[in-house]
Amino acid sequence: MKRKFSLLLCLLACILSFAGCAKVDETVEYNEAAITQTVEFLIEYCNTVDDAALEQWEQYSEFMQNYQIMTTGLQVTPDSLSGAVDSWRAGTDECGAYVSHGDLSFEADADGVDVIMPVEYEKKNADIIFTFDRKSYLESVTVNAEYGMDEILTKAGLNTLLGMGTVFTVLIFISIIISLFGFIPRIEAAFKKQPETLAAPEVVEAAAPEILPETDDLELIAVISAAVAAYEGTSTDGFVVRSIRRRPSNKWKA
Repeated sequence: MKRKFSLLLCLLACILSFAGCAKVDETVEYNEAAITQTVEFLIEYCNTVDDAALEQWEQYSEFMQNYQIMTTGLQVTPDSLSGAVDSWRAGTDECGAYVSHGDLSFEADADGVDVIMPVEYEKKNADIIFTFDRKSYLESVTVNAEYGMDEILTKAGLNTLLGMGTVFTVLIFISIIISLFGFIPRIEAAFKKQPETLAAPEVVEAAAPEILPETDDLELIAVISAAVAAYEGTSTDGFVVRSIRRRPSNKWKA
């Protein structure tokens, strides 16, 4: 059992060792003369082309652009050519006018070839990197300007000032917002405050009805009893007046 386990471990070790050695970095094969010709053409073209020529180039159809490039025999595409012109102009804006360039150096790997070319400009020097793919077609052009120590420190200071300024601005803005939180309860209380009660309307006391002086009921009963007795031709002993009620004035109600 132990022997089988040892053999299994050895087999696993061999498999892992072969897997580690299986991947081998291979550099692509390229034609140095053809790439050099393409780089020289790009330098000449980017340095001499004007806005009118670029505008005319942009008006061409895609088929015509590819046809024009094919006639030159250069390994570029319309997009990579336009990108090279844009990068070249960005470099001249930063470094000044083009003066001359040095020898080319090639760095190849499994993905393609990088061509590094030192360039002298009026203001400062720079390295231009031409990146080609596995088929030696141009992919991109990058201009890396060389900065002095004073420029590096100036840019670092500006970046630090900008970063810290942004941080402190945001912190001040947040502190102002937090300070305004104290007014929220007051505003909320102002909205929740009950409206003042309306003033009670003035009560106008109605004038008390005029009270007529009371008439002596006994006297009124005696008078009515005498009138009734005289009308009947009898004495007042034969009846008794218990109540007196006013007769309505409307004869239809009688």
